[in-house]
Amino acid sequence: MTPPSTPSTPSTTAADGSSQGGAPTLKKALTTPLLYFFILGDVLGAGVYVLVGQIASESGGAVWLPLLLALLLSLLTAASYAELATKYPRAGGASHYATLAYGPFTGFLAGFCMLAAGIVSVAALARGFAGDYLAVFVSLPVVLVAAVFLCALALLNARGISESTRANVAATVIEVGGLLLVVGLGVWLFLRGDGDPDRLAHLGTAHTGAAAGVLSGTVLAYYSFVGFETSVNVAEETRDPRRSYPRALFGALVTAGAVYVLVGVVASAAVPTATLAGSSGPLLEVVKEAGGVPPKVFGAIALVAVANGALLTGIMSSRLAYGMARDGLLPRFLTRVLPGRRTPWASIAATTVLSFLLALTGDVASLASTLVLLLLVVFFIVNTAVLVQRRDHSDRPHFRAYTVVPVLGAASCVALATQIEADVWVRGLIVLAVGVVLGAVAARHRRRDAS
Repeated sequence: MTPPSTPSTPSTTAADGSSQGGAPTLKKALTTPLLYFFILGDVLGAGVYVLVGQIASESGGAVWLPLLLALLLSLLTAASYAELATKYPRAGGASHYATLAYGPFTGFLAGFCMLAAGIVSVAALARGFAGDYLAVFVSLPVVLVAAVFLCALALLNARGISESTRANVAATVIEVGGLLLVVGLGVWLFLRGDGDPDRLAHLGTAHTGAAAGVLSGTVLAYYSFVGFETSVNVAEETRDPRRSYPRALFGALVTAGAVYVLVGVVASAAVPTATLAGSSGPLLEVVKEAGGVPPKVFGAIALVAVANGALLTGIMSSRLAYGMARDGLLPRFLTRVLPGRRTPWASIAATTVLSFLLALTGDVASLASTLVLLLLVVFFIVNTAVLVQRRDHSDRPHFRAYTVVPVLGAASCVALATQIEADVWVRGLIVLAVGVVLGAVAARHRRRDAS
C-alpha cells in the first residue's frame, strides 16, 4: 500500500525504464514469473490458518464453497485492477485511480481505507496468534500475548526493511509448506478410510439458512484473498505490464484459490464441523485427526504464518501512514524516522498502538469482517473508476476487461457488504467518518496552499 497521489502527466519512458523528458522512473526488473510469485506470496497468507473454523461456523460443513465464491468475486475486482494497472502503470494503487476518476478527496478516502484495513488486519492476526496454535505450547492471556506480539513485530519493522523482507522469504516458504502439509494429511486420512466426505454437502447451520450461511462465510473467506490489490504498486517496475501483470495476477489468484479450496475440503471432511467451528486453530485439528505429525510442529508452522502476515501488513501500513503524513494528509509527526535505521518509527508506533487497541475490541471474525468492509469500499471505488476512466482513451496498449466485469465487481461489493453484521458496520462507519473528516481537512489545506 502506498500513499495517495495526484495525477500527473506521464513521461516518455524508454524500454529499459529510464525517463525520457520527464521525472526518472523505476527500474523495470520484474518478469512474469517473479511477479507471479510476488502476488502469490501476498495472497497465500495467514488468513486461512485462522478463519477456516469461523467460515465453518457460518456456512456449515461446505467450507470449500465460500472459499470458491470468494475466489470468483476476487477475480472480478482483480480484472478491474488489471485494467487500471496496465493503463496507468505507476505506483499509487487504488488511491491514484480514485484520484484520476473522482478527484483528490476520494483518492484520500481510498488511501485512508487501505491504511485502516491494514491496521485492522494486524489486530486480527494478533488475536489469531494468541489462539489455539500458541496454546499447544503455552496458555497465556490474549491481551498479554497480543501486546508482546505486536511490540516484537514493531521492533523488527523498525530495525529495517531488509531484515523484515529476509524474514518474510523464509516465513512464506514455511507457511505455504504448512498448507500443503494439511492437504497431504487430508489425502492420507481419506486413503485410510477415515473422515466423512458427506459433510462437504452440508450448507448452513442451525442459526442460518443455506444461502445466508454461504454468503456470511464468503465475507470471511474474502479476507483470505486480500493482498492482490497491493501488487499494482509494482506494475511500474514490470518489464511488460500489459502482458505480464494480468497473467501473473490471475495465475496467482487461481493458484491460491486452488490451495484454499483443497484445504477447505480436507478440513471439513476430516474434522466434525462443530469441532472446526469451535477452534481458533482449525488446521491444527486436521493434523490431530490425521496423526503422524506432532501438533507442536504444525503449531509452530502456523504461528510463523500468522506472524509473517502481520509483519508484512504492518510494514505496508506504517509506510502508508508515513507517506500520507509526508504529503500533508496525516499529522506531520508521523514522518519522524530513526536517525540510524531511517525507518519511520513514529508511524510504526502509531499503527502498532491502534492495532493493539482494536485487538481488544473484537474477536478474529469481527475484525476480519471489518477489514473486508473497508476493502469493499476501496474495491467499489476501483470497479467504478474503471468505467469512469474509459473516457480517457490512452494510446498505451493495456488490458481491457469486458464492461460487465467491473459492473459485476461493483455489484459484488454491495452484495457482500449487505451480509456484514450491524456491529461491524458501526465500527466501519466510525472509521469512514474519521476518513471523511481528515479528507475534508486535507482538501481545505490543499486549497489554502494553492491560493
